[in-house]
Amino acid sequence: MQRISAFAVRMGLRHARVPQHGYGDYSRAANVWGLSLECSDLPALHWVCEPESPLGTRDAAIEAWEHSGNTQDIRVQDCAYVPLQLEGEVVRLAPSAWQLWTPNKALALTGVRAAYAIAPAHVQPDQLDALRAMAASWPVGAHGVAMLDSWVQPEVQRWLQQSLVTLREWKRAQLALCESLGWQVVDGSLANYFTAQLPDACDVRSALNTLRRHGIKLRDCASFGLPQHVRVGVLSPQSQAALALIWKKEIVA
Repeated sequence: MQRISAFAVRMGLRHARVPQHGYGDYSRAANVWGLSLECSDLPALHWVCEPESPLGTRDAAIEAWEHSGNTQDIRVQDCAYVPLQLEGEVVRLAPSAWQLWTPNKALALTGVRAAYAIAPAHVQPDQLDALRAMAASWPVGAHGVAMLDSWVQPEVQRWLQQSLVTLREWKRAQLALCESLGWQVVDGSLANYFTAQLPDACDVRSALNTLRRHGIKLRDCASFGLPQHVRVGVLSPQSQAALALIWKKEIVA
C-alpha cells in the first residue's frame, strides 16, 4: 500500500479515496505520501476492497467503475478476502483496476507478509518499470516466497476450495448462535467473517477483555467507525461453544 501510494504521487496524483469502513492502512499510506483524503472530483488513487472489511459486503465503488468510462484515477482493488468469499456466485474483479493479492489470510498464515500485484491491461510499460524501480532490494523474506510459491500449487487451491465448504457450514451455525445471544448481525457478509452489534447495555471494552482472558478474540469495530459493533471470524463448533459459554456465564450473568 505504501509503494502504490508513492507510485500514485510519482504519477502526479494528489488525492486518495478509501473505503468508508476499512483498515487504516489506506489512509496512513495516503498521509505519509501527502495524498489528500478530502472529497474531490480530481484524479485520485482509489482503493476498494471486496468483500469489504469489517462488514464483508460488496463495495459499491466497483459497480460505479463498471459503468464509468476512461479515468485518470489509479484504481486498486484489495483482493485480500476474495479467496474467502463464501456467498454470492460471482467474484468481481474490476478490469480497470490493479489487483493486490495477499494470500496469507486464505492460508491462515496472517503473520507471513508477502503479496503481489496484477496490473490492468492499460498500464504502460514505463509505468510498470517505475513501480518496479521503487521496490526495496530485498522486499520479501524466504518464508514469504515459500507462501507465494505454495499459493499457486493446484493441491493448495483444492484444499482451499474444500475448506470453503466447511466454513459455509460453520458460518450458518455461528450466525444463528450470535443472534441467539441477542446480537444484531449486520446482513450481507460474503466472507468468512461478519459484523454484529452488541446489545446497548453491553460495555464493549469490558466484554472483549473478559473474552480475551479466556482466549476468545473479537475485533472492536469502533476504529472502523462502527461503535458497539464487533467483527466475528467464522470458527469451529468448539470455538463457538466456548464463546457462548463465556458470554452467558461471565458477561450477561
